[in-house]
Amino acid sequence: MVGGCTILGAAAQMLIKSGLGHLPLTPSAATADWNQWIVFALGIFMNVPFMAGLSCYGLSTGLLVLALRYGELSVLYPIIALTYVWVSILSVFLLGETMNPYKIAGLAVIVLGVTVLGRTPSPSSS
Repeated sequence: MVGGCTILGAAAQMLIKSGLGHLPLTPSAATADWNQWIVFALGIFMNVPFMAGLSCYGLSTGLLVLALRYGELSVLYPIIALTYVWVSILSVFLLGETMNPYKIAGLAVIVLGVTVLGRTPSPSSS
């Protein structure tokens, strides 16, 4: 379940990033009238990728709540850090971002940390 949270969280971030490119310009507080703010707000709510990203975050949170009900917080919550790994990988392929040795090392440390935590026996199983 928590693995699904990480995938949904990464999808949410990609969708929100995509949707931000389609948002209307924010009205200037000094020159904007109410009509400009209404158009801006409607632009946000009518932005399908942005709203889909928020929905993915909601689903991810719901799955995490269910997973935490039955699992150990100290083991499950760090797995959420894998979201950073998925986002970094997707950013390279979908957004054309680049990886450098520092990013790769950081991602490797996250994966190693999650692996170590996942292999650590829980106190209740001893």
